[in-house]
Amino acid sequence: MATPLTIECHLRPADSKPNALRQSGQIPAVLYGHNGNESVNLIVESRVAGFLVRDAFVGKTPIEVSVPDLPWQGTAVLQEVQAHPARDTLYHLSFFVKKP
Repeated sequence: MATPLTIECHLRPADSKPNALRQSGQIPAVLYGHNGNESVNLIVESRVAGFLVRDAFVGKTPIEVSVPDLPWQGTAVLQEVQAHPARDTLYHLSFFVKKP
């Protein structure tokens, strides 16, 4: 059986700019469905995000997501991956929590 994919995210500061985050080695992300219709803005280390995107199938692969800044930890799938078409650099990730 394959090792489950895991990722640790952190809350995105309210005043942060996406381009500044990317230049500092972080990728903006969003977590949907963890608490009803509520969504949370997150950041992920770009190197870790690259490995995740390489190994996970969008909408299919379960990923253990932990957010130490929130009292939440659970399983989600990659809902969307935004990347630059020519440079192959990540712009944004969206995670979606599927309820059983």
